[in-house]
Amino acid sequence: MTAPLNYRHLYYFWVVAKEGGIARAANRLGMAVQTVSAQVRLLEQELGHSLFKPAGRGVALTDAGVAAMALADQIFQLGEQLPDAVREAATGQGLRLAVGMSDGLPKLVVRHLLQPAVEDPRVRLLCHEDEFDRLLADLALHRLDAVLSDRPAPPNPNLRLYGHKLGEAAMSWFAPAHLARQCKQPFPACLAELPILLPTAHAAVRPRLDQWFERHGIRPRVAGEFEDSALLAAFGRSGMGAFPSSVWSRDELLQDKTMRLLGDAPELVEHFHLIVAERKIQHPLLQRLLQGKA
Repeated sequence: MTAPLNYRHLYYFWVVAKEGGIARAANRLGMAVQTVSAQVRLLEQELGHSLFKPAGRGVALTDAGVAAMALADQIFQLGEQLPDAVREAATGQGLRLAVGMSDGLPKLVVRHLLQPAVEDPRVRLLCHEDEFDRLLADLALHRLDAVLSDRPAPPNPNLRLYGHKLGEAAMSWFAPAHLARQCKQPFPACLAELPILLPTAHAAVRPRLDQWFERHGIRPRVAGEFEDSALLAAFGRSGMGAFPSSVWSRDELLQDKTMRLLGDAPELVEHFHLIVAERKIQHPLLQRLLQGKA
């Protein structure tokens, strides 16, 4: 059985790497240079590889050191979160929930999906928006509790991620009133008469939108494509073109008197998934999300 890693040795290595030299690290730690150097050598002996090489008056990481530093950064960043997490749990001051949001998800949809969790007055919600693959990496490293996405967890034995269907919503088409008044044909044929705004191909719903147009014999005049759903809606509301949106966004969009509902597309559905890093969900707020799924 492999002996457990000595995290004190790892910490001294981490400080040396951050400071770029043993002398500077020793000064930061308030220790003798010889002591710090000896601790780093012990870690190298444990791992069986040199982690530093000389570089001018300081040191630089070897390839093995770069790999060790990447993981050490994650370890000590998590360590910095430990006091807050323990204090919040012990005092009942809050339940922390860190959620990653795929950057194509409509913000109103995210709010709708997270509503069962945020109803708890103790919740401390941390939302991170990023590209899907980077969010999955953060989830696998336990920087996030879960990821909300418009697609399921990809099959990847190295990441060991688990997906849960959280909800689905049909889409509707909206347009600025001045464009809607120009339509001579009923919905959905009227979309052929208007400039159209669409999500880019990175959104899981985009292929379904393209197939939907094809089924209805519509060749859309695409005026813009957007990775960010909020930006897409903002340009649509500014008058640039007609655009699709979740039915969960209907009420907010129609509060804007300059907007019109062109029609519903119940066969055009967005799917939403909750992706976690453990097969059995332990986090009480994530359990609540699944219990209250749409």
